Amino acid sequence: MRFMILVKASPSSETGARPDDALASAMQHYHDALARAGVLLDAGGLQPSASGWRVRFHAGGQHVWDGPFGEPRALVAGYTLIQVRNREEAMEWARRFPAPQDAWADGEIEVRPLFEPGRAGPEAQDERRRALRLAPAAASPLKL
Repeated sequence: MRFMILVKASPSSETGARPDDALASAMQHYHDALARAGVLLDAGGLQPSASGWRVRFHAGGQHVWDGPFGEPRALVAGYTLIQVRNREEAMEWARRFPAPQDAWADGEIEVRPLFEPGRAGPEAQDERRRALRLAPAAASPLKL
């Protein structure tokens, strides 16, 4: 089963501030442990919402607007994608996640399972990921 650990944004992350050395080290150790256990699929931090945009679809049309977007607690600052045997294993890894701001500041992560492809098994998932990586960019149906 795949799970995404979503790190909620903070006022600090929305300014673009990088984590302090202690937090960066704790996150590196955590991700190293996930990798050694063979469950880490991907992880990354997101730039502040001011560098992004949203597209709202409504009544057959769309509207695009630039960030920043609302309250930091409603935004995502980063993610970790894991593949584990079950919900309990995902919960154990989530409990080991370092406090996202620092040990004494309020912070929050959210963990959610991904919908799995129709075919089960790691081989099918590896095949899907490989196909996504190898898809030629020129084959994109988008014309800008």
